[in-house]
Amino acid sequence: MARCLVIMLLLLISSLISTVGLPVEPPAELLQLGDAAGGGRLSVDASDVREASGDFGGLARAEPAAVFQPRGAGDVAALVRAAYGSARGFRVSARGHGHSISGQAQAPGGVVVDMSHGPGAAARALPAYSPALGGHYVDVWGGELWVDVLNWTLSHGGLAPRSWTDYLYLSVGGTLSNAGISGQAFHHGPQISNVYELDVVTGKGEVVTCSEAENPDLFFGALGGLGQFGIITRARIALERAPQRVRWIRALYSNFAEFTADQERLISLGAGGGRRFDYVEGFVVAAEGLINNWRSSFFSPQNPVKLSSLKHHTGVLYCLEVTKNYDDGDAASVDQDVDALLGELNFLPGTVFTTDLPYVDFLDRVHKAELKLRAKGMWEVPHPWLNLFVPASRIDDFDRGVFRGILGGRTTAAGGPILIYPMNKHKWDPRSSVVTPDEEVFYLVAFLRSAVPGAPESLEALSRQNQRILDFCAEAGIGAKQYLPSHKAPREWAEHFGAARWERFARLKAEFDPRGILATGQGIFPPPGSPELVSDS
Repeated sequence: MARCLVIMLLLLISSLISTVGLPVEPPAELLQLGDAAGGGRLSVDASDVREASGDFGGLARAEPAAVFQPRGAGDVAALVRAAYGSARGFRVSARGHGHSISGQAQAPGGVVVDMSHGPGAAARALPAYSPALGGHYVDVWGGELWVDVLNWTLSHGGLAPRSWTDYLYLSVGGTLSNAGISGQAFHHGPQISNVYELDVVTGKGEVVTCSEAENPDLFFGALGGLGQFGIITRARIALERAPQRVRWIRALYSNFAEFTADQERLISLGAGGGRRFDYVEGFVVAAEGLINNWRSSFFSPQNPVKLSSLKHHTGVLYCLEVTKNYDDGDAASVDQDVDALLGELNFLPGTVFTTDLPYVDFLDRVHKAELKLRAKGMWEVPHPWLNLFVPASRIDDFDRGVFRGILGGRTTAAGGPILIYPMNKHKWDPRSSVVTPDEEVFYLVAFLRSAVPGAPESLEALSRQNQRILDFCAEAGIGAKQYLPSHKAPREWAEHFGAARWERFARLKAEFDPRGILATGQGIFPPPGSPELVSDS
């Protein structure tokens, strides 16, 4: 009975593919998938298709012909083999939690692999210790959410991954296909620098285990590879002992040069085991907008901001955000460390705000803000985000041209928080596919915009502002690179990568996804059926 249902669904998807103009595949090829798909389920249910047609960005919609819900890597491989072996190929894109911004995980007329389905909790591997690696690790399904990885490793040995994103409800495979960054990246590197091994289903439908020592081209290509070379179905994540608590500190600056100098000094500390903070971030805020900033859980009736020290400051302010991890028995020493570190900084007097909370609560802080926004109907709105890596040597120019120029000192005109914090390039493996500026220190500047209905900042206005910022960077020669990039043409992608990295990227695409069926929503290479095919040249 179950096999008959699978066959019926496969015949239906064949009909749908014909309807949207993609090549009609012989039923025999689809029947082969039905035999090989194991516990996987191919759905053409309207609700599944509708969900897979959009994403968090809300900027683009594209209907797939069907949604595939795998139970393991073998199911994913069977689907991709069917696409690879078909007459002209059909698009296949992996979707985790649907948090992409510009339709990167969409597969118009093809099949979206819903990676939120998988082996299930019963099949989770326990954390283990490797003498060869010199530390603990855990093997996780590529569609697992980072919050679930955290809860699993904490409950089995008090362990946790070393590097994070600010928001934990993202899939492992999704962040590893980009980079995965937060305030820990200056010390531990991005999440892609904290992975020992991957299983990847290539565009040929082969399940390949890869690491620095085994199939390294695929390993480093897939890390930050935007899904172009395969679907990550398993990742071996580096772990460390989790602290119990976090001292969370914010301090305000009116002088941008002092703000960035202090940030850069803080990320240079601790290489020899000395005092350092465990997390360094920051954001841009208008003085009049402190109370309403959604990241400002400090700035509340329970912990009010004393604005007397800011009465002479108008326009743009900069907030340094740092943390120090500790255990319950270390409160005295953490006080000493924090006082010593803060004593060397140049923030505005009287603007240090501190709170202590459990480690898990700090890591999950954005989700709590999400729940509040959902309750107000302000979460499921378009999010025209713009994320840039800006070289440290040009960050002052960026401040003048963007924060004080294009935004005119009004950060509320940005339509959401503006994050800004530096990272150390030597913590990023140059063999990965991620593109960063050619300087040792570079900044993430993230415009986390929301186009809320009825707000002064419309989707169109925010999108135009994004383009103005990109145009400024190009005209001023800032040398910025997009993170979570969204380019519109092959020429733009080639410029993004640069000649040498683009040649390597295209070569890996030709090797591991020669028919160009994977992650076509990124718009990097021609989709299947296009007259422009990926080649070895």
